[in-house]
Amino acid sequence: MCPSRLILEHVTSRWGVLVLAALLERSYRFSELRRAVGGVSEKMLAQTLRTLERDGFVHRDAKPVIPPRVDYTLTPLGIEAAEQVWALARWTEHQVGAVQAAREAYDGARA
Repeated sequence: MCPSRLILEHVTSRWGVLVLAALLERSYRFSELRRAVGGVSEKMLAQTLRTLERDGFVHRDAKPVIPPRVDYTLTPLGIEAAEQVWALARWTEHQVGAVQAAREAYDGARA
């Protein structure tokens, strides 16, 4: 398996896209990011952030204060990836009508 496929899987996963898009706006704390993404479980968000951090897309800044404060931001590589993925997401939103029409035509031809 080509290494680029795994990277592509990480940035284009359901939660990867949404996390990258949210972090493109600004840095977030974990709970803020969970609300911004919406619908993601704590476990899945933590796993997605760890994966994106490991791949070099996300920087985790843990401040030694009480209570603990952890902020997540995009790295320069993450900004580049997020811009690419977000462009595809925006294009997809604009093409929903065309895709729905194609599906209806396909289903109608099969009926």
